[in-house]
Formats: sequence, C-alpha cells, structure tokens
Amino acid sequence: MPLKLIDETTPDGHERLLFAEDEASGLRAYICIHSTAYGPAAGGCRMWNYASKDDARHDVLRLANGMTSKNAMAGLSLGGGKSVIIGDAAKDKSEGLFRAFGEAVHSLAGSYYTAEDVGISPADMAIVARETPYAVGLEGGDHGSGDPSPFTAEGVFQCMKAGIEELTGNSDLSNQRVLVQGLGHVGMSLAEKLHAAGARLLVSDINEAALGRARVHLDAEVCPVDAVFETEMDIFAPCALGGVLTRETAQKLTAKLVCGAANNQLATAEIAEVLRARDIQYLPDYVVNAGGIISVAGEIHKAGPKYREERLAGVALRVREVLAHSLQSGKTTTMVADEMVEGILSRAIVNQKGAA
Repeated sequence: MPLKLIDETTPDGHERLLFAEDEASGLRAYICIHSTAYGPAAGGCRMWNYASKDDARHDVLRLANGMTSKNAMAGLSLGGGKSVIIGDAAKDKSEGLFRAFGEAVHSLAGSYYTAEDVGISPADMAIVARETPYAVGLEGGDHGSGDPSPFTAEGVFQCMKAGIEELTGNSDLSNQRVLVQGLGHVGMSLAEKLHAAGARLLVSDINEAALGRARVHLDAEVCPVDAVFETEMDIFAPCALGGVLTRETAQKLTAKLVCGAANNQLATAEIAEVLRARDIQYLPDYVVNAGGIISVAGEIHKAGPKYREERLAGVALRVREVLAHSLQSGKTTTMVADEMVEGILSRAIVNQKGAA
C-alpha cells in the first residue's frame, strides 16, 4: 500500500496537522504546522516510543506551538512546526521508514522544514533528504549545519550565565551547584561546558553509560532520577523531555534559577507563578534553547557562519530583555516572553497584508 496522508482537525491556533502512515515500512508519524505567519514552518523530528497515537498527537501540537515562539524570538524569519515518529529509536529505524517520512514532508511543498530532534541523527536525516529538499541539519555541503545539539548547549550555557548574573551580579558559574537532568547530546555538551567553567556538577539520567562518562570525565556527582527535586542545587537545567515542572515538583525545587534545554518544561502555564512565588527565576525554555534551530536556520537560508554567530549571541541578549521587562512589569518571565512573541507575529501578519 502507498503512503497514506490524513489531514486531521487542528485545535485553534494551529494551521495543519498531518498523520502519515506507511504499512510497508511501519511509519506512523505526525507533522504539525502551527504557524507560517513569520515564514515557512521549521522544527525538528522526534522519534519516541509513545504509549498511544493520542500521546504523540498531544506532543506534536505542543512542540509545534513552542517552535513558533522559539523561531519568532530568535528572529529567524521562520514559522513553527514539528514532527514526531511513533517508534523505538533503538529498534525501529529503517531506510524505508525515513524515506516514507521524507515523502510526507515533501507533500507539504516547502511549508515545513524538518531536522533532528530526540532520537534522530544526521545520518537519519540524510535518508529523509533523499526524498525532499526540506530536510536540514545535514552534514557536509556548502551550508550543511550538522548536529544542532552543540549550538543548543552553547545557547543554554550563555543564558545560564545571564540568569545567574541577574541574581548575583556576577556571571561566574564556578562553585554554582548545577543539576543537569538528561545527558543526551545537548545535556552532555552543556555538562562539559559547566565542568570547564568550574561549576559543581550534578547529573541525572537513566543511561548508566552517560552517567559513568560524566562521573569519570566531568567529576560529576550522580543524582538518582527519583531524587532530583529533593536535591540541594543552585541551578536546575532540565535537558530531558518536557513537563518536569509540575505544581508538586515546583514546590520541592531547591534551585534559585531554572535554565535548561528541554521543551515545554512547565507542565501547565500557572507553574510560572508557583516558581515566582518561591523566588525561583525561570528562563523561558523556548528562548533559552533556540541555538539548535538557529544553526538549522542558517542552512535553510543558505547563510554563512556569521548568521549563526550573531543570532546565537542574541539568545542571551533576549533573555536579559525578558528579565528586565519582568522585573519592571511584575509579570512572570513566561508572560513577558509570550507577549513579545504576540507582538512579533502581529507585526508579521500586518506586513503580509500590506504586501498583498
């Protein structure tokens, strides 16, 4: 049977939700376009062993929404989109699966660009690219950006320095007790940067090999995954999956600053108020973790290294702007950032209408 593409009803604020299914390869994937007001949608592809199709749908809707905000705040002239493949990245990958996914991406005719996210490597994306020019995060070529993880980690690191400076008057991270939750590509890269900066590093993950590497090479202290929110720390860096800050965990958290790479760290919007009531400074994740999409945007726009460098430097500047507005207005940092995104998108829509 050929690849099946099914348009599903989208909630308010989302432009398109496509479910792709290919019986021959086993592909079951969602592609969500949240907004193209600021340009073609862009956002990575995640491969995860979701418990159900509904769980995958819920995740892709949230992630695509976050990409609209991330791309707007980073000034990338890109809209927001995301894709998720339902499956075990350790067992279910195949050339046929990624080629079928590439066909699905290509069916959107350039309204969505995909790249690597959790469970997807540059080698996987290279297979997708055989079927569509709208697969990026590739290695080699004039504009290939490769694995975006190091760029994401660098942006988080710079934002962490900006956040601690706001709290202490000094951007020095030495002797700050930082807990990195999740040692994937981004989390490990961030841990390496923190170790080099002299931070007192704590790490938590279910991957024993990654924990061993951090313990041996980064002098990290291992924190059990079920003890994260009872552990004493100065800075919390969530770098695994989203939703870790619930009302319960936010009440337990001992950190004075939250700055990490995970998407959708707050389980619900009101958790921002819970954190503020406890004098915990939260740096909005979609501002902090923009480094990876900045790298990919350079590939999409066929721009040189200067493009990436300037916009990566701008991530921490944007965080400082959010913090300043939050302090001045008394609003949470998430509310301030969301209002900034609304302004950016409103201006883009006005400009579109004026050009029509």
